[in-house]
Amino acid sequence: MQKKSKFLIIVGARPNFVKVAPLYDELKKYKKIKPVLVHTGQHYDFDMSQVFFQELKIPTPNYNLGVGSGSHAWQTAEIMEKLEPIFLKEKPDLVIVVGDVNSTLAGALVAAKLHIRIAHIEAGLRSFDMSMPEEINRRLTDHISSFLFVTEPSGVKNLLNEGISKNKIFLVGDIMIDALIGSMSKVKKSKILEKLKLRKKEYAVLTLHRSSNVDNRDKLKEFFGIFSQIQKKTRIVFPIHPRTRKSLLSLRLGKENFSNVQIIKPLGYIDFIFLASQAKFILTDSGGIQEETTFLRVPCLTLRENTERPITIIKGTNILCGGDKKKILKYVNEITKGKYKKSQIPSLWDGKTAKRILEILVPKLIK
Repeated sequence: MQKKSKFLIIVGARPNFVKVAPLYDELKKYKKIKPVLVHTGQHYDFDMSQVFFQELKIPTPNYNLGVGSGSHAWQTAEIMEKLEPIFLKEKPDLVIVVGDVNSTLAGALVAAKLHIRIAHIEAGLRSFDMSMPEEINRRLTDHISSFLFVTEPSGVKNLLNEGISKNKIFLVGDIMIDALIGSMSKVKKSKILEKLKLRKKEYAVLTLHRSSNVDNRDKLKEFFGIFSQIQKKTRIVFPIHPRTRKSLLSLRLGKENFSNVQIIKPLGYIDFIFLASQAKFILTDSGGIQEETTFLRVPCLTLRENTERPITIIKGTNILCGGDKKKILKYVNEITKGKYKKSQIPSLWDGKTAKRILEILVPKLIK
């Protein structure tokens, strides 16, 4: 019996789960490949992890490292230490990492030290802001990977400018959009609006989780001053990240100033996508939501000074606002009056990215 090629796939955080779901679906077509799934446990509670496995029908991981929270250095090192014996035992032909979280870099570093080829899905994205941990993770991962799968043309340009061989670079589209398209039949059945007593296009959705925004008390207070103005005209639904909840409690903001801000627990993928799709607009500091709102054609105001996903601005619904109160309120006013910019869905965001990735990988790895 012919030995199967082994693809070891590493996930650790909420965005990773969304991105590997379409890949697993596509892998079912390849009988000569044995996928091995490793969950590092970077995100570990039900709302941030298990619910995604259930909704996206991702198999139970072969290994769960249970690393949990910690500083960037500690978490990365802990993941590496626990991954090495698994790699030595499994002897994979390829390690697949996705995105830009600590699990991404940790998995790539262990694979590189053991001379195992690495495929990086969502390669080439650059914010050019080295104060972001994600920027460090994605840059280092790209430079030690054998296959770089890119979501948008800017990623190809970035990699070439950094001296990476064009033979390693493949523009394949956005695998996160594969997950979105593949889930739409379930998304349409969501009852989240009824549960939260909301009406379509009569609310905004807020997500805020980046340490640069939520760990700085003064900055967080300024943001909530802006939100207090917005909520006077538009209800804000706020699925709150555990880190943000902790920071917000320390501010002790008066509830009387936020009577139209509905704070809820983090949502699963299906409910969140439906909530976002029916919103009047989105306020976010997330990377992935910039892409999802572009595909859904929902106005997106990004509460960051930069983005690693410029296509969402050039073609999509995204506008960078940072923490500029005048700018944010200006665009909220334009959205309310129906004057927001027109958008397009970028090319190759068609639900076939996972298919293109495996059509590239399989001939190169399976003889």
